[in-house]
Amino acid sequence: MGLRKFIDERIAPHFHEGGKLQRYYVFYEMFDTMLYSPASTTRAGPHVRDGIDLKRVMITVWFAALPALLVGMYNVGYQANLQITAFGYDPIPGWRTDLVALYTGFDHTSAVANVLHGAVYYVPIFVVTYLAGFLWEGLFAWKRGHEVNEGFFVTGILFTLILPPTIPLWQVFLGISFGVVVGKEVFGGTGKNFLNPALVGRAFLFFAYPAEMTGDTVWTAVDGFSGATPLAMAAAGELDYTAGLTGVAGTSAGVDLTWMHTAFGGIQGSIGETSAVVIALGAAILLITKIASWRIMLGMFLGMFVPAVLFNLVGSDTNPMFAMPWYWHLTLGGFAFGLVYMATDPVSAAMTNTGKWIFGVLIGVLVVLIRVINPAFPEGVMLAILFGNLCAPLIDHFVVQANIRRRMRRKEV
Repeated sequence: MGLRKFIDERIAPHFHEGGKLQRYYVFYEMFDTMLYSPASTTRAGPHVRDGIDLKRVMITVWFAALPALLVGMYNVGYQANLQITAFGYDPIPGWRTDLVALYTGFDHTSAVANVLHGAVYYVPIFVVTYLAGFLWEGLFAWKRGHEVNEGFFVTGILFTLILPPTIPLWQVFLGISFGVVVGKEVFGGTGKNFLNPALVGRAFLFFAYPAEMTGDTVWTAVDGFSGATPLAMAAAGELDYTAGLTGVAGTSAGVDLTWMHTAFGGIQGSIGETSAVVIALGAAILLITKIASWRIMLGMFLGMFVPAVLFNLVGSDTNPMFAMPWYWHLTLGGFAFGLVYMATDPVSAAMTNTGKWIFGVLIGVLVVLIRVINPAFPEGVMLAILFGNLCAPLIDHFVVQANIRRRMRRKEV
């Protein structure tokens, strides 16, 4: 109550009409509505009123992603400390490693040490992402003379979770800038973009700076350490899907890598994509609140399940990805994260109920095709969802036209 009164009496008058900072009102409004509900509301008809607005939707999605954030940050520190303690690896000195050594050391059995080591890598990525994102959002809102939309609130956190922990911070700035400006603002801002801005930013980094986004050296927050992700090992034919993989150097430091490891997230990978169980918790939140579409989620799962089973039946003597079971596809790489948080983006996904099924199935099928058929690219979720985004308007168009034709036939009868 005291903060609200202080803002209204001491700060707000400077930004409202007639104040000396009037021209910067959009920036004041952006931060004010992050803390409180907007002071102005619709008072006359016709309006459809609901208990949830765009801000509440974004906050719910943000909290649904919070478990993946926390576990991902812990896992970044765990993987780094694991390599240092288990293999006697001497990290190259830097302010991050100096900070961890000063307070906790590199004990991978210590939750505090793991969280701290992960935080000194994740928090700078988080800060740079939000500063850059809100800068561009504010500039475009200022130029266009409208309020800052809340869309970036979710875009920002999702972008940080699909990055490797070792990415340079200047590339974080470039990536999110490209995603916000080219992926959204040039089309009119939140609600008018047809591509997921977080994935646009990651795609830009993937093709512009592949050395910092892919390869064995980017997944563990230890300078110079090399260790492949389980998905990369699967593509190389190093995984036994029945027994797992014993003594994985660089992934679990001598611990057997089984499907349960991939499900709970004690593996290397992008910051927020490693724990399918935690991501499932976020899915439950989004489904209970009816913010995410269960049709897209189930459609994407079925689109992955059927071709994965067919590839298993066909088999291959030269391509080990043919043998990957569907439940490994589910937990490896970014499939679970993309299914829950990316494909269900209400702006860039299909809108019609039938279209949501087609949209989800299309993405699931493409993920498996890219992973299995293209041996040079073992992932596939990012490209599949972006392709689905491109097809979403066309899918909805054909669904609507089919409904019109069906109604016209009923009318003629």
